[in-house]
Amino acid sequence: MIHDLVDLGRYPIDCPDSRAYERLIGDLRRELDQDGCAVLPGFIHPEGLAQLLKEADAVADRAHRSFNRTNAYFSQDDPRLDLNHPIRRFYDRSNAFVPADNFPKSGPLRRIYEFEGFLPFIRDGLDEPEDRFFRYDDPLADVIVNVVEEGQGFPWHFDTNNYTVTLAIQNGETGGAFEYVPNLRSAEDENFSSVASVLDGNRALVRTLELQPGDLQIFKGRYALHRVAPVQGARSRYVGIFSFVEAEGMCGGVERTRQLYGRVLPHHHQRLGLRKDQLLD
Repeated sequence: MIHDLVDLGRYPIDCPDSRAYERLIGDLRRELDQDGCAVLPGFIHPEGLAQLLKEADAVADRAHRSFNRTNAYFSQDDPRLDLNHPIRRFYDRSNAFVPADNFPKSGPLRRIYEFEGFLPFIRDGLDEPEDRFFRYDDPLADVIVNVVEEGQGFPWHFDTNNYTVTLAIQNGETGGAFEYVPNLRSAEDENFSSVASVLDGNRALVRTLELQPGDLQIFKGRYALHRVAPVQGARSRYVGIFSFVEAEGMCGGVERTRQLYGRVLPHHHQRLGLRKDQLLD
């Protein structure tokens, strides 16, 4: 049971047959249908948040810190394309991720992810069938903590996994807003022209979220272009990330994994190309 972490009174994910659960799922579906994003304020109660913050503080120094240039697809350059094409637009990326193998089953972050009612709850909210909703089968990326330090952020990008569930653990002193453009591409269409427009500075479709510690966010990041604005101040921003995908056994790509975590395991080579679409990342 995860009553020591989750506010089950407000979010009864342990009682899927209750009316309160049914109302909760209805609210989530409306938000997700609208723009591919839903926020559950105070999903983690203060006592649970203290446990998560302690765990994040203890492993923050194990984060893989990388400073390089990347495009929105975490792919290599393609000189056959025009210089203004989104694939050829590279931006400074300064961020850090604590890989999943730093979070034991007994720890609070993985206890939430592997709680028997958590996956069904997220799946119900997304209104997905059982045969199209699975935990991310990536030993370095299924449960991670994103550490954002002063002056760092994350440039515009798409996610490899269809669904990302994000838990705010600690905010920086200022900055760190989450910005996104919902449904900018689909499994059939990269929509490069619209991506280029956002990269050019067009904010007509950009939405901004200021998450608070303890808030849970459900986000369809594979189709929404998104970024994290730079953090200011000495305090780091911690965000726990739980990932779900639509193909059983789906794992991160080799190039992307090397960029984000600094290493690649045999598992990543074995699962290369195992996905249900042909999108670039």
